[in-house]
Amino acid sequence: MISIPNFHTHTKLCKHAEGLPINYVIQANKEGCSALGFSDHCPYPESFYDYWPHIRMNVNEVPVYFQWIKEAEQQAQFPVYKGFECEWDKNISSWYSETLKDKYKTDYLILGSHWVTDGKSHIYAPEISTPQLLNKYIDQTIEAMNSRNFAFVAHPDLFLAHNTEWTEQTKACSKALIAAAKDLNIPLEINGLGTARQPNNTSRGMRYQYPVIEFWELAAQEGIKVICNADAHAPQDVIFNAWKARDFASRFNFKPIENLQI
Repeated sequence: MISIPNFHTHTKLCKHAEGLPINYVIQANKEGCSALGFSDHCPYPESFYDYWPHIRMNVNEVPVYFQWIKEAEQQAQFPVYKGFECEWDKNISSWYSETLKDKYKTDYLILGSHWVTDGKSHIYAPEISTPQLLNKYIDQTIEAMNSRNFAFVAHPDLFLAHNTEWTEQTKACSKALIAAAKDLNIPLEINGLGTARQPNNTSRGMRYQYPVIEFWELAAQEGIKVICNADAHAPQDVIFNAWKARDFASRFNFKPIENLQI
């Protein structure tokens, strides 16, 4: 049996996934796993405005999260890593390096660029409704990449999920993000969870909300590093979704990286 890694895994602490780390480890043992990383949605300081507490753990739950991972690691037949998936806001830039990385001693952080900061609000990337905010979203994502806090960019094409048509602006935004990834040598993630979401009907036919073919055609032309992950929110998806991501990657002859530089 071929074993593959998955570095994008959630637990019930994020309030929209199910299962404990041990449940994911047991399933990964059965299906063949070479490395498993837990990257649940990170906590933010309570003083931080509009930080979407309904989809993440709070600071007090971090010790529980780490204890669960430690207990699960004892049953794993492969290396297990602890991390967080984070959004970026420059107003709390020290939180990522000084708290999430140094204080909590995580193995890695991933950039899940789910929002654009607009004043004191954070707007979900697929719901961005103006060209100006979309450009700001791309700039904010690239700013996060330049911080060097993150091991890879999760679902970099998430902003295209509700953009059913490929336009000159979405092409330009995609090119900018891909160019930044190449310049910074940061892997971009092909996300297996996106293949399970309701597909979009476009003028070019049915397509996934993400991964988006047009985005990855551009990425393939640039020869960037690619990582394939499950984005598992249930134990049964922990390896299955990672394989689906790899199947998509094979269309472009990508050779997914097998290990993180952590």
